[in-house]
Amino acid sequence: MAPKQAPTVRQRRFGAELRRLREEAGMSAPTAGGLLGTDRTMISNIESGRFGISEERLRRLASIYQCDDPALIDALAEMTGRQKPGWWEEYRGKIPPGFLDVSEIEHHAVRLRTVQTAHLPGMFQTEEHARAVFDLFLPPLPRLEVELRVAHRLARQSVLLGDKPTPYVGVIHEAALRMQLGGRKVTRAQLDHLLSASDRDNVALLVIPFEAGGFPLMGDSSVLYAEAPNRRLDTVHMDSPTGAVFIDSPTQLTHFRTRLDLAQKVALAPGKSRDFIRSIAKDL
Repeated sequence: MAPKQAPTVRQRRFGAELRRLREEAGMSAPTAGGLLGTDRTMISNIESGRFGISEERLRRLASIYQCDDPALIDALAEMTGRQKPGWWEEYRGKIPPGFLDVSEIEHHAVRLRTVQTAHLPGMFQTEEHARAVFDLFLPPLPRLEVELRVAHRLARQSVLLGDKPTPYVGVIHEAALRMQLGGRKVTRAQLDHLLSASDRDNVALLVIPFEAGGFPLMGDSSVLYAEAPNRRLDTVHMDSPTGAVFIDSPTQLTHFRTRLDLAQKVALAPGKSRDFIRSIAKDL
């Protein structure tokens, strides 16, 4: 297949897992290439996400690496071949690629978990709230880019709708709920929108009140944990001043799962969380 000059995070994720399988087998890239009938350059390009491979070649590589995890091999096989372009591709070249990478991992996730301490979950932001967020950027973004980012953010909600909506668990700190971006009217409408979203069977929004004190991940303003069909293919996304950060090392994934579990234990139950959000909205 032709090289991909700018592989997506999903393509890089696929390649990174193949590299781990090769390293776990104690095999060099030249040796793997020889057994596959190619060279080390091809293996390097596959592992960097620049080249795709067919399902047949993927299964041959898994056999070469003596991978004995059929579920992992099947999950990797689903990531091979030519994928149908996702809805987010219409924004490519118009907004930062990290935004599109987030959409892609959300689309393919089997469950989503987030922790928000300063911002509300992007997938539940109203148009007015999202616009107020992007209007905070310095230097100011061009108006067209703001509108494109807002439209993209609203479109991300599609994974939570439809016949097979993705399960979602969001932990939100009280500070994020009380942030009046766009003013009182916009904030009130945003909180009402959160309450409506929390009524969906596949959505659980859990609030951590100020009185709960410290909790894991409190120093991170936004964390997204996207669960894949196989746990080894999970991905974490975090915001940073320089752009999106994606994490996929097995050790870090384990740490984030533990921290997310602990943060959920600190949060209020779904019913009490809805009452808490309702009380904040009532005070506006």
